[in-house]
Amino acid sequence: MTNLQSPISNLQSPETQSLWTALQDVTDPEFPLSVVDMGLIYGLQREGETVCVQLTFTAMGCPCMHFIVDDIRARLLQEPGVANVQMEIVWDPPWTKNRLTAKGRERLQRLGMVV
Repeated sequence: MTNLQSPISNLQSPETQSLWTALQDVTDPEFPLSVVDMGLIYGLQREGETVCVQLTFTAMGCPCMHFIVDDIRARLLQEPGVANVQMEIVWDPPWTKNRLTAKGRERLQRLGMVV
């Protein structure tokens, strides 16, 4: 899978945009943010009935990895025409707070977190 567009790109197909929108429903169990706003999704691509997701985590020892992967898979399988979800865990580049979306940064700041 190649390095793919960010969720705010205007170059995405409507089909891919709907997948990004679906992923807004998947929240990180440790933070009150979607995996999109956390910046955990590095790439998203649809190939027929298969969705390929590149994602990372805030740390290699993240205790929520399996929950997040399962939640992403379950949510994407609810989308019309999606029969398979392939996950690729990406550690390079590592996640930093710079990957937070503006919406994510704003929400964390309202909760009193320094970002």
